[in-house]
Amino acid sequence: MTTIMAPGETLDRRSAARIGSIVIARHGRPHVDRRVRVDREGYRAWWAGYDKARLHPGETPPEELLRHAEQADVIYASTLPRALHTAEMVAGGREIISDPIFTEAPLPPPPLLGKRKPGWWGVWSRAAWWMGANEGLESRREAEIRAEAAVATLTAQALRGKNVLLCAHGWFNRMMRPTLRAQGWREVENRGDKFWSYRRYEKR
Repeated sequence: MTTIMAPGETLDRRSAARIGSIVIARHGRPHVDRRVRVDREGYRAWWAGYDKARLHPGETPPEELLRHAEQADVIYASTLPRALHTAEMVAGGREIISDPIFTEAPLPPPPLLGKRKPGWWGVWSRAAWWMGANEGLESRREAEIRAEAAVATLTAQALRGKNVLLCAHGWFNRMMRPTLRAQGWREVENRGDKFWSYRRYEKR
């Protein structure tokens, strides 16, 4: 079939007319012990270990996410090992662009007493951070600005006609949603927020 172009039109310009999709995935289950009971300082150490952990040896990507990865023209990941390992498992040996702009928002534990499981600490730490207790780390507002910049990184590719996949983190993925929606990106597939979950966006 012969492709007919208007005078002065290039193939790059024609391909730019197509808008790609954006798939934002959460990483798989990290190889950490969630059954331990720790105090505040213990949770701080546990979270530091979580940030260094790759995925549990028994993890397997869902078929739906593998299909989206096959269709992706560009694959991004945060720089944290759990997100990078997730991207490696779905990328099939293709290039992964690792960028710290996609890393998880910080999770400093609030000044609470007693020993609890990490999941309990995570809920209260996120609530305290959301209300402004950041212990000198990245604040909520700073993370919101970073989320806007992260969306710009993804949409710059999609608006050029490329399908984009990002493997990142549960909370920071949530923080990108308001900007995506405000810019007219429609959520056409919602697989929740658990490990290996993802949401797919298309431009209205």
